[in-house]
Amino acid sequence: VYFDTDSHDIRADAQPILDAQAGWLRQYGSVRVRIEGHADERGTREYNLALGARRANSVREFLVNRGIAADRIATISFGKEQPLDAGSGEEAWQKNRNARTAIVSGAR
Repeated sequence: VYFDTDSHDIRADAQPILDAQAGWLRQYGSVRVRIEGHADERGTREYNLALGARRANSVREFLVNRGIAADRIATISFGKEQPLDAGSGEEAWQKNRNARTAIVSGAR
């Protein structure tokens, strides 16, 4: 899911995606996931690591509020260190302001 600049608020367009993730996680109760928070290249490393962590935690909270056990969801921040788009400019920055869900265990 994507975020606005300097924000960790879940956007309206992300809610259906996260609702679907929550439904899938309810269906597959043994799956554990990691929410990976990211930021664009602007700002200091420290600021972007903190922002990525807030984004990951926002997604985690959303899923927990939809009934997913908190102990099934880990979070990590990559800040600006692992961009989806290596470009520079608004289009790349929009892609890099995200939180991704990775399956850690339990899927077959």
